[in-house]
Amino acid sequence: MKNAVIVDVVRSPMGRSKAGGAFVELHPNELLAQVLQGLVARNGLDPGTVDDVLIGCVSQVGEQSSTPGRGAWLAAGFPEHVPSTTIERKCGSSQQAVHFAAQGVMAGAYDIVIAGGIESMSRVPMGSGRVGRDPFGPSFQARYEPGLVGQGVAAELLAAQWGVTRDEMDAYAARSHALAEAARVDGQFERQIVPIRTGEGRVQQLDETIRPGTTAEKLATLAPSFAQDDLAERFAQIRWSVTAGNSSQISDGASAALIMSEERAVQLGLRPRARFVAFDVIGDDPLTMLGAPIPATRRVLAKAGMRLQDIDRFEVNEAFASVPLAWQRALDADPDRLNPSGGAIALGHPLGASGTRLLASLLVGLEASGGRWGLQTMCEAGGMANATVIERL
Repeated sequence: MKNAVIVDVVRSPMGRSKAGGAFVELHPNELLAQVLQGLVARNGLDPGTVDDVLIGCVSQVGEQSSTPGRGAWLAAGFPEHVPSTTIERKCGSSQQAVHFAAQGVMAGAYDIVIAGGIESMSRVPMGSGRVGRDPFGPSFQARYEPGLVGQGVAAELLAAQWGVTRDEMDAYAARSHALAEAARVDGQFERQIVPIRTGEGRVQQLDETIRPGTTAEKLATLAPSFAQDDLAERFAQIRWSVTAGNSSQISDGASAALIMSEERAVQLGLRPRARFVAFDVIGDDPLTMLGAPIPATRRVLAKAGMRLQDIDRFEVNEAFASVPLAWQRALDADPDRLNPSGGAIALGHPLGASGTRLLASLLVGLEASGGRWGLQTMCEAGGMANATVIERL
């Protein structure tokens, strides 16, 4: 079995998904195309040697409905013979794309593959394809009577289950912004960001989403975002503590990783930066929905033959502050190794692109700190989670 290695991983800056945001006027294919161009150019890669382009995308409607990886590849001016496909595993879509890419290399199906993701949440709002539709069907609905809840309520249930308080979530959110700003100043984001041309000579090079002046005291003034009187009796344990400030930001972004067999990387004179050690994907309770990173972490560590203490850095997607805090509490993880460059609360969560964005933070962070082992995991709608262990080389 071949070794699958990461040669490079890049991303766009994170754009605010609101009026005046950097990418609100930019078609998703144009955004992803520039990320692909940047990845190819900085590695001196002949794009015609790429075997496949695997792109995660959640809202596959409107401008993201026509195989966005294919559209972006051709928009970038790259060879027509290179194919692409779209992968949807909710928030973990591009992490799953990375898994499929690496597993394809290990199986001998690929030598060179690009895995990444795109989500323009300003141009294709979350849930666009579900308006007026039942995405589940009667048998599913009957099984989970009296019904599932949205992710915000699921975040409240997770906080209640693990005893995570509002004060803890607000403090964690302020920490995310502070750490992201420190990582930006340290140059960690510069090493992974591809500047994006947004039109009329404008170029976006920095994340728009980081608010370094955020404090827990300011966040404490925000009202809960998901409180619903009709759920109070059903979920008496909820304390309604999840706010816009301690949740991930809706944003626009794209990301991509260059994954190869170790042999091909050496042949091309490229230095592998990390190798894949283990993968896991798991399903869990679709009601609480966001707790699956806990069993996924346990299983991926077992597959790797490792303990949590062996891991130098954890990237746990900050969909809501309750997710990494519950994960940390359940596994008794070292909080200093958890998202030490901030996470989606500060950087934003463009759904299909977030998996590869986390991989960029993980790899660059390991290189900056001299760490060897990294673990990435993220919750996914429907009660799923991916987990990955890599070794920095």
